[in-house]
Formats: sequence, C-alpha cells, structure tokens
Amino acid sequence: MTIDLEAIKRQLEPVTDAQKVELYDLEFLVEHGRKILRLYIEQEEGISLNDCERVSRAVEMELDRNDPIPEAYVLEVSSPGIERKLVKTAHFEKNIGKPVAVRLKKPVFIGNTNQKNFRAVLKAIEEDMVVITISDKNKTEDLRLSRENLVHCRLVYIERLIQPDAIALTNIEDDAKAESDA
Repeated sequence: MTIDLEAIKRQLEPVTDAQKVELYDLEFLVEHGRKILRLYIEQEEGISLNDCERVSRAVEMELDRNDPIPEAYVLEVSSPGIERKLVKTAHFEKNIGKPVAVRLKKPVFIGNTNQKNFRAVLKAIEEDMVVITISDKNKTEDLRLSRENLVHCRLVYIERLIQPDAIALTNIEDDAKAESDA
C-alpha cells in the first residue's frame, strides 16, 4: 500500500501551525514489524517532551477525524535531532557552512574513487542542486549534486571546533551500513 505523505503533510500542517511548531518532516515506515507514522517537529527555542505530547494529542484528534491511512499504525512525534536530515530548501539554506553526511542513490567520482557515502561541508543550495565542499589532504573541490540523487543529507555533529573547510574527505560506508541495518 502506498501512503501519500504529501497529502498527510498538507492535512497536518495547519494542526502543527496551530500548535506553534513547524512540521519539519514526516515518514511512514515499518520498524520491528510495527507500522509507524513519525512526525518531526521544530521550533526556534527547541522541542521539549511536553511539546511532543501536546502536538501528538492535536494530531491524533485530526487523524481520528479524517485518517488517510486505512491500516493500523503507531503515531510518534519527535524532534528531528541534532544530526537531522535536511529536507526542505529552507533546511539547507539555514545550515550552509555546516558539516553534512551525504548518501547518494548513484555514486559520484571523488578523489580517485566513485562514492555514494561521504562527509562534506554544505556550501549552497541552487534550485534542484546541492553544492558541497569536499576537502582531502591535497585539495578542496566543490561538487554540485542533484537533489534527486540524494538519499539523504544529514547534519554532522562535531564536538571539537574546526574550520568547515578543514573537514577531510571521509568515506562513511560503515555508518551508512549501520544506519540501513537499523
């Protein structure tokens, strides 16, 4: 069964707006045999457990009134987290200059190999393209990636202070495998 997430977003955005939070993203997935409708909410001052509970109650009322998903599922409401996926153009624009982990559908040539998973610095967003900067020991290069080729682009939390241009090219196949196994 195909779930129309865009229609669900349109249905739920007025609910989250009324709760004074942004509907950052949503997904419908199966984890450990359970079907889950997961909403990610955001606001400038951050998200608390009370915010998640309040929004969950409001969303439940709307879904009880008009549920677009005919099968049983669990509703979860959460913050997108510190290593959040960048989804909307505004998410990319807000995080220019920050380190990101990128996963692609089709590999691109970086350094001397084809890669689908790597870390870089988000440089710009241009219509349907994401521009990133990759640095290795010897050179720095900008890559223009089609947003259609992105599986995801996530912020990377780095505890130590660094210059964004100093992030070394890092292949994160193990991170990507661990994420896909989760």
